[in-house]
Amino acid sequence: MPSPRLAALELRRFGRGRLPRAALAALLLLPLLYGALYLWSFWDPYGRLDRIPVALVNDDKGASADGRRIAAGDEIADRLLKSKVFAWHEVSAEEADRGVEDGTYYLSLRMPADFSARIASSAGDSPETGALQVRTNDANNYIVGQISRTVFSEVRTAASADASRGFLDRIFIGFSDLHDRTAEAAKGAGDLRDGAGRAKKGSKDLADGLKDAKAGSGRLAGGIVKLDKGAGDLETGSRQVADGTQLLADKVNGVAADVRPFLKDNGKAIGDTARLVADASKTVRDNLDLLVRAAPTAATAAHTAADELTDVHRTRCEEQPAPDPAVCAPLKRAVTAAADVAAVADDVNALATNQNGDLGKLRTRLATLEKQAKALAARSPHLDEELEAAVKKINALNTGAHEVATGAGRLHTGLGTAKTGSADLDTGVGKLRKGATSLDEGLVRLKDGSATLAQGLGDGVDKIPDYGKKDRDARTEVMADPVRLASRSLHSAPNYGTGFAPYFIPLSLWVGAMVAYMLIRPLGGRALAAGAPSWRIALAGWLPVAGVGLLQTAALMSVLHWGPGLDMAHPAGTLGFLALVTCCFAAIVQWLNACFGAAGRILVLALLMLQLTSAGGTYPVQTSPGFFNAIHPYLPMSYVVEGLRRLITGGGLGPVWQGCAVLAAFTAGALALTALSARRKQMWTLERLHPELSL
Repeated sequence: MPSPRLAALELRRFGRGRLPRAALAALLLLPLLYGALYLWSFWDPYGRLDRIPVALVNDDKGASADGRRIAAGDEIADRLLKSKVFAWHEVSAEEADRGVEDGTYYLSLRMPADFSARIASSAGDSPETGALQVRTNDANNYIVGQISRTVFSEVRTAASADASRGFLDRIFIGFSDLHDRTAEAAKGAGDLRDGAGRAKKGSKDLADGLKDAKAGSGRLAGGIVKLDKGAGDLETGSRQVADGTQLLADKVNGVAADVRPFLKDNGKAIGDTARLVADASKTVRDNLDLLVRAAPTAATAAHTAADELTDVHRTRCEEQPAPDPAVCAPLKRAVTAAADVAAVADDVNALATNQNGDLGKLRTRLATLEKQAKALAARSPHLDEELEAAVKKINALNTGAHEVATGAGRLHTGLGTAKTGSADLDTGVGKLRKGATSLDEGLVRLKDGSATLAQGLGDGVDKIPDYGKKDRDARTEVMADPVRLASRSLHSAPNYGTGFAPYFIPLSLWVGAMVAYMLIRPLGGRALAAGAPSWRIALAGWLPVAGVGLLQTAALMSVLHWGPGLDMAHPAGTLGFLALVTCCFAAIVQWLNACFGAAGRILVLALLMLQLTSAGGTYPVQTSPGFFNAIHPYLPMSYVVEGLRRLITGGGLGPVWQGCAVLAAFTAGALALTALSARRKQMWTLERLHPELSL
C-alpha cells in the first residue's frame, strides 16, 4: 500500500468520534498558545511604558549664577512629565521610598535640594557635579530596572549637556572678552612704543644739550673767577679813594675856621689839586665806559677768531688725507686757546652786562665827583668866599667816595656768590648730564621692550578666538554634546514582538510536532504487521504530522499577521521556509519517538530545551556559556531562528538558503533513521511486548 494511503488511514482514526476530532482541532491550534499568545503578551512593551507607575521627587530649591535664575530640577521634571516615558507621580521623598518598597511604584527619580546649586557651581571656585538619584527594586520587576537605567542615562546625558552649554557659553564669552582686552593692550603697547621712541629722541637731545651746557658752565665758572679777582681789585682801589676823601674832609672840617686866609694865599694850589681829582675821576669813568663798550665786541671777535682757527684746523688737519703733525699739533693748541679766550670774553661780557646796574651807579658818582672837582678848581680863587660852601661840597664828595667804595664791596661780594653758584651749577649740570645719559639708555630698553610687547600682544590677538553669538552657540552645542550616536538600523524590527517572532514561531512548531506524535503513532502498526517496506512505513508515519504541521503553520501565521500585526519582508519565503521547518521538526520528533519509544518523548523535550538555550533567540549566543556555543552549530533551530530573522525583518538571504540546506539534511537524515527503526520494529521481541517504560 502506498505511503499516502497509509497516512490517510492513520488520520481517519480521528473521524470516528467527537473527542478524536476535538483532539485534532486542539492539535491544530496548539502552536497558537506558544506562538501567538506569547508574542501577543509582550508584542510592544516599550510602547506601553507610560502605564508603569514611577515616583518623581523634585526637592530642588534652584540657584542663581551670573545674575540669572537656574531651576534645573523644574526643567527636568517638566520635560519628563511631557515625555510620558513612564506614568510619573510627583510625590514626596518619603512617599516615594515607601512606594518603591511596597511595589506601588516600580522605581523613583529624585532631584536633591542642591541639584541646581551644584550645576551652577561650575561658574564658581569650587565646581561640583549634580546627582540624579534613582532608586529601583528588582523585587518588583527586574526588567523595569534595566529599562529605567537606559531611560535615565539619556535624562542624565541631556541634563549634563544643558549644564555644559551654559558653562561653555561663559567660556566662549570669556574668550571674546580676552580677545578685546588683548587688542586694547596691544594698542596701548603700540602707543607706549611710539611714546618711548619720541621720549628716546627727546632724551638724546637733552643729553646732547646738557653736554654743551656742561662745557658752557665750566667756562662760566672760570670767567666768574677772573671777574671776582678784578672786582676785588676794584674794591681795594675805591676804598683807597674813599679813605683819601675822608682824610680831605677831616682836614677841611678841622681847619675850616683857619683855612680862609690860607685859601686866599694858596688858591692856586687848591685849584690844581681839585683839577687833579677831576681828571682822575674822568679817567676812571672813561675806563668803565670802555669796558662796557668793548666787552661785546671783544667777545664777538674772540668767537670769530676761534671759529676761523677751527675751520683752518679742520681744513688742514681733519679733511686732508695726510695732515702735517708739525702744523696740526700747534694749530690744535691754538684752537683750544682761542676757545678759552672766547669763553673769557663771554664771561667779561656777561659780567659787564649783568653788573651794569652797579657800574652805572659808580659811573654816575665819578661824573659827579669830576664835576664837583672842576667846580672847586674854578672857584679856588674865591675859596675864601665860598669856603663854607666848599666844605659842604667836600663833605658831599667824601660821602660819594664812600658810597662808591661800598658799591664796589657789594660788587665783589656778589661776584664771590656768583663764583660759588657757578661752581654748583657746573657740578649740577654734570649730574644732569649723567642722569640724562642713563635716561637715554633706559628709554632705549623701554622702546625695545615695548616693541616686543606690542608685537607679542598683536600676535596673541590673532591667536585668541573672537566668537560671535551665532558661532558661540554652534560651538557650545558641539562641545556640550561632542559625540552623538548616529544610529541607523539596516533592517529594524518595528516592535518587541516582531524581534522575538523568529524565536517563538519555531518553538511553537516544535511543540506542535511533539504533541502531534502524542496523538499520532510515529510508525503505523498495520503497516508494520503487514511487512510493508520500512521507508514506506517511515513516510506513512511522517506525512500526517507534516500535514498537520502545515495547517498549524498557516493558522499561526494568519493569526500573527492579522492579529498583533506581524509584517514580513518576504511573506511567501517565510511561509515556504516554515513549511520546511515543520517537515524537519516532524521528521526529528518522529525518529526520536520511533527509535526510543516512551523515552523518546523525554528526549524530544530535552532536545527542545537545548535548542532554546543555544539558538540565540533572545541574547546573542556569544553571551552564553561555552557549552551552548559548542552545540549551537549542530542544532536545527539555530538555523531556523537566523533564517526567519532575514525573512521577517529583511537582509541578505544567505542564512535562509543555508538553513534550507541544513533543514533538508536533517529531514532526510531523520527519515532515514526512522526507516531503520521501522525495519527493526518489524521483528517482535520480548522487550517490545513488555516495555520497561510506557507513557
